[in-house]
Amino acid sequence: MDKGVVAATRRFPFQGMAIKERAARDEEFRDLCTDFADAEIELLRWEQSTELKRDERCAEYQELVTDLAREIAAALDTAAIIPFHKRWPKPRL
Repeated sequence: MDKGVVAATRRFPFQGMAIKERAARDEEFRDLCTDFADAEIELLRWEQSTELKRDERCAEYQELVTDLAREIAAALDTAAIIPFHKRWPKPRL
């Protein structure tokens, strides 16, 4: 399974099926999930780092992870909306 889908499913476990279905048909959503996974990996790497810019980079990647998670959630919410077409009144005969 794609690392992005795995990461998104780990973040949103109750929406795992919706994530898999959306990723299977939507390349942009798949890319978003991949970016999310990459950001999580970089955050973990910086959390384990001893470099001087560790705290600054951790804050940046934490913000990126949070923003990408919000985008994933918004995409899932949008996909869950079922549009109803406006019903026109029947013409009088």
